Amino acid sequence: MDGNELGRLGVWEQRTAGWLREPDTMRELVDLGFGALWLGASPPADLKFPEELLARSSRLVVATGIVNVWEASPGETAASFRRIGSDRFLLGVGAGHPHAVGDAYVRPYDKLVGYLDTLDAGGVPKQARALAALGPRVLRLAAERTAGAHPYLVTPEHTARAREILGTGPLLAPEQKVVLETDPAVARRIARERLGPYLSMVNYANNWRRLGFTDDDLAGGGSDRLVDALIVWGDEEAIRSRVAQHHAAGADHVALQVLNRDKPATLRRLAPALV
Repeated sequence: MDGNELGRLGVWEQRTAGWLREPDTMRELVDLGFGALWLGASPPADLKFPEELLARSSRLVVATGIVNVWEASPGETAASFRRIGSDRFLLGVGAGHPHAVGDAYVRPYDKLVGYLDTLDAGGVPKQARALAALGPRVLRLAAERTAGAHPYLVTPEHTARAREILGTGPLLAPEQKVVLETDPAVARRIARERLGPYLSMVNYANNWRRLGFTDDDLAGGGSDRLVDALIVWGDEEAIRSRVAQHHAAGADHVALQVLNRDKPATLRRLAPALV
C-alpha cells in the first residue's frame, strides 16, 4: 500500500472511542476527505473491529496503529488478515513499550524480525503491512520488510530524517496530535494531559533526545518547547501549516489525532482547511 491509496490525510483514534462505532462515522470521514482511519490502543490479533469498519465503507482504508507484537500472536494476526481479505486494510505492527513486557522481553528489533517472518509465512504481503518506527534501524527494517513506516509522536524534523533513511519509495505516514484551540494555556493543558504518560517511555524519550531535546524538556510534564513541537495547537491555519511541514519533509500521509473533547466536530471544522 502506498500514499496514493491512503490519501494525504487520515484520522488516528483509539479503537475504544465510542464515536467510531456510530453507523455514519466511516461515511462521514470519506465525505470530509480523509483517506484512512488508524486504530490505536493495540488492536488484538483477531482484528474483528477493523473488519467491521471496513464493511461500513467501500472507500476508506483502515489501518492498525499498531498491533503490538508482544500481545498479539503473529500466527493469529496472519490468519485474521487472510480472513479480512481486503486491499483497503493496512496491518501496522510495532514493538510497543519495553516496560510493559516484563519477563517476556527480548530485544525489540529481534522481536519485530521474528514477527515479520511469521507474517511472511502466514501470507501477509509486504505491501499490506507497516512498522511503527522511530530510530534508524527500525526505519530501515520498515523499508526492507514492509510498505513503510508509521512514526508516532514525532516532529517534521523527524519526518525529514525518516524520509532520508527510508529512501524515496517506502510509505511514510507519521501521526500528528492536534488541539484546535487558540488559548495557549488551555491548549497546552490539553496537550500535556495526553503527552504525560509518554514522557517516561524510553523509546520516545530516546527519539526526542536524538532530535535535540534534553532531560529538562522531558521534566515537569514537558517543556513548552517539547509540547509545541510534538502537538500542534492553534487555529485551522496553524494546524494546516504543521501538516504541510510534514508533507514538505517527505510524508506521504499524515494521520491526525484530535485531542479536543468533541472529535467529530473538530474534524468537521478542520477538514475544509486541510483536505
